[in-house]
Amino acid sequence: MATAILGISAFYHDSAAALIIDGEIVAAAQEERFTRIKHDANFPVNAIKYVLEEAGLEYNELSALAFYDKPMLKFERLLETYHAFAPKGLLSFIKAMPVWLNEKLFIKKQIRKNVAQFGNANIPLLFPEHHLSHAASAYYPSPFNEAAILTIDGVGEWATTTICHGKANQITILKELHFPHSVGLLYSAFTHYLGFKVNSGEYKLMGLAPYGNAGSAQTAEFKQKILADLVDVREDGSIILNMIYFDFATKLTMTNDKRWESLFGVPRREPESAISQTHMNFALAAQEVTEAVIIALANTAQKLTKSKNLVMAGGVALNCVANSKIAKAGIFDDVWIQPAAGDAGGSLGAAYAAYYTWAKGERKIISTPDAMKNAYLGPQYNDRDILSMIRKYEADYLYFEDFDELTAIVSQKIADGKVIGWFQGRMEFGPRALGNRSIIGDPRNPAMQKIINVKIKNREEFRPFAPSVLLEDVDKYFDTKKSSPYMLFVASIKDELRVDQPGNYERLELHDRLYRIRSAIQAVTHVDYSARIQTVAEEGNARFYRLISSFKKLTGCSVLINTSFNLRSEPIVCTPRDAYRCFMHTEMDFLVCGNFLFDRKKQKQLPTKEVEQMQFLPD
Repeated sequence: MATAILGISAFYHDSAAALIIDGEIVAAAQEERFTRIKHDANFPVNAIKYVLEEAGLEYNELSALAFYDKPMLKFERLLETYHAFAPKGLLSFIKAMPVWLNEKLFIKKQIRKNVAQFGNANIPLLFPEHHLSHAASAYYPSPFNEAAILTIDGVGEWATTTICHGKANQITILKELHFPHSVGLLYSAFTHYLGFKVNSGEYKLMGLAPYGNAGSAQTAEFKQKILADLVDVREDGSIILNMIYFDFATKLTMTNDKRWESLFGVPRREPESAISQTHMNFALAAQEVTEAVIIALANTAQKLTKSKNLVMAGGVALNCVANSKIAKAGIFDDVWIQPAAGDAGGSLGAAYAAYYTWAKGERKIISTPDAMKNAYLGPQYNDRDILSMIRKYEADYLYFEDFDELTAIVSQKIADGKVIGWFQGRMEFGPRALGNRSIIGDPRNPAMQKIINVKIKNREEFRPFAPSVLLEDVDKYFDTKKSSPYMLFVASIKDELRVDQPGNYERLELHDRLYRIRSAIQAVTHVDYSARIQTVAEEGNARFYRLISSFKKLTGCSVLINTSFNLRSEPIVCTPRDAYRCFMHTEMDFLVCGNFLFDRKKQKQLPTKEVEQMQFLPD
């Protein structure tokens, strides 16, 4: 009889469900994609329903349920923290306790109550620790039979960073860093002080950092003060935060703003306000300090395990710049990052941990490229589903029997400067759109970054876009030959594609630097000549590969802009209806769903009710 394990993450942020059968990932999805509530923390009822249907399983046929952390340990940490800092944080304590006493302390009961709608079997319910779930999500789907495991996030129960060793089907925890000393919470504090939202704005800090002036006295001073006053960084990468500067342990905010302003001489930036060179320099200092800590942790992981391979998970593992610094440092021969590295991926890790520790499963290594199935683990929709959407909105469309004819037409549209919504196959699991729920454009077009950021995504102009490039052509554009299917590493643009900049380039204002021509693929070239790349292989995503190949045949360029198919503060689209509504609510020119092509100019307006539902607040 097959061993089927359902993994669940819920109640904090990024709820998700994942299902594995005999060690193989069958399906995984975040709850936000179904409810359309970004970072939805509610119990993942819709995601569970989906993964069971995808597997063709009834709930009563499951072997076990696995929840991604231990609630009682987390509650212990909460109580001990409030006790240690008392009487500070009394109001926060009073606010937090009813939620714990009424809900979170009885998560086992909550889970049983929520899954009762799917079946009545008394299935074993398991609780691996939070960082074990992260470690399992990183190691078990990786292409390695042995690896060092580094997990870094805000906080689980007590652990904020762990170093483990994976061998065959076993994971051994070697070293932990405990709350409140946390690399993830430090980075979130920097994010908060720069006026971005914690748990979603960290990408913005990383994207803003290259605009900082590396040679400026101000940047150097920021780094010096961070290391002297905010955080003590040890040689092994462990850190001690100076808690007089941080309020996250006892209050509902990250930083003691008055102390930070006194230390740095810069007030906290108000959300949505102008970004100055000082903010850019601060972002650079924060990023460089974080990178130094992560590299030190990677060195320690190698020393403890003697491994040639590293795998990573936890929210900080989504910092692709730091990941690339580790890879380039030569500490390990190979580095693999879990594409759903955050808490959503904890559902997958919980299922894996249960399978290999509780069920004693035998591990099967999949090395081409890994066991994640290119992260295409979500729902897919057929022509009937698309036709249902067409009938609902009375949409005008063209249908192509020949997919290559469609890609030829779409390639020409892209070359003509049009922006395309691209909806194909199974939805991606994790925060990145990888060619199935993507917005795409021509990277050679200097105006395209502004067009997509401002007119389509409604987000900050400085945010960079990722290039999707044919795997066999990656070294024609970037200084790497390695596969990077998950957009978790950056690479530099080849010298021969670059455009030289004036001597005062780093001293120019943000907008002046942003819109200077830097390379032949300008729209995916960040201000420091880097790009967060996705390599596309035919066996990984045949349809996206055929589109890029068609664009290459037409233009000679085998790169496309690829950004997630969503509006700001909206989750990535899931269904054809989501895709069409997002398409109609923006200035996208064309939408491709399967073999259907929709021209924006030929569509009727959305009903008023549909438009009102899509009035999103800034994130």
